Amino acid sequence: MDYLLERFEADINTDDYIKEYVDVDRFLECCKACPNYGKVWSCAPYDFDPMEVWGSFKTLKVVGYRITFGENRNREEMIEAEWKVKHKLGRELFEMEEQFPGSMQLSAGSCDICRTCTRKQGTPCAHPDLMRYSIESIGGNVAKTIENLCGIEIEWIEGDKLPEHFVLVGGLLMTGEYIS
Repeated sequence: MDYLLERFEADINTDDYIKEYVDVDRFLECCKACPNYGKVWSCAPYDFDPMEVWGSFKTLKVVGYRITFGENRNREEMIEAEWKVKHKLGRELFEMEEQFPGSMQLSAGSCDICRTCTRKQGTPCAHPDLMRYSIESIGGNVAKTIENLCGIEIEWIEGDKLPEHFVLVGGLLMTGEYIS
């Protein structure tokens, strides 16, 4: 399947991001409706306060990809393309994490490193060196973030109607200022 891939990026001070985009209680309620809630280590509930994560960093670099599909799109090929781009973004953010010591990647969605997460068995994460939280899982409003900071509106699947594009959003929390 052919698709157009566009990359977007924006930097914001985490104090400003918290004021405008973070609502931990609201997004924790959204997380409770997800089948991954309490079953994947990268998903809530947590044994830490997400606000302490946000407060530990100075800058958030938001990185997003918009995947625009042609008219002959079908659900399976769109999901396959989304998976490929999610992993591309993850690799890119891991490289950025290495570039900026003390930084922390925020993934696009929940972790999918393991076939079955060890949280279901009540054992520690098998890959804590690779597992990362997503913006939304620690209280960030991804739709508002990508729309306001990058000018991209997220489209949703509505019944059988497929959107023209998917948007994947991740980020890099950094201890210093970084302006691209």
